[in-house]
Amino acid sequence: MPTMPAELATERLRLRLRDGRDAEWNLALIAEDPSQETRTVEEERDRLDAQRSAADEAGFGLYAVELADTGEAIGYCGLVTKRASAAQPELAYELLRRHVGSGYATEAAAAVADAAFDAGFPVLWAVVGSWNAPSFRILDKLGFRPSRVTGEGGKVLVWLYRKAPRGRHRARG
Repeated sequence: MPTMPAELATERLRLRLRDGRDAEWNLALIAEDPSQETRTVEEERDRLDAQRSAADEAGFGLYAVELADTGEAIGYCGLVTKRASAAQPELAYELLRRHVGSGYATEAAAAVADAAFDAGFPVLWAVVGSWNAPSFRILDKLGFRPSRVTGEGGKVLVWLYRKAPRGRHRARG
């Protein structure tokens, strides 16, 4: 199974596998969606530490996205298996609202996708709510293409995929 690096960097961003130290800002991110359940800082710290352990075991997970010049955490981006598989994971990202529209999500998602293809993943998926035009723009810039439409919890979801660029996918075996 391919293994992602623990840290990535771009010109403006640093990405590191997130863990319990990210509990406070992640709770602020969760609070921006009133449909999300609330947790204490301790519960969130434990959840994120467990998520980091799972990422270490799986070889991939979610990165905290930080501004390179200040170290401020602005969201997350990474690979998950929520609706996809470990062999072909789902690209997931979310930023605190005050950082949306700055190109950070595109920059972080491009870094994660490039690292995933360099690691040997042949295909990445993204699953987006049909209403989420900004995510469709990001994924279009990154070369993702629609595959199918499904429903989940009363929401219409669009599945998109991107195959590894020629010469980028390393054969495993």
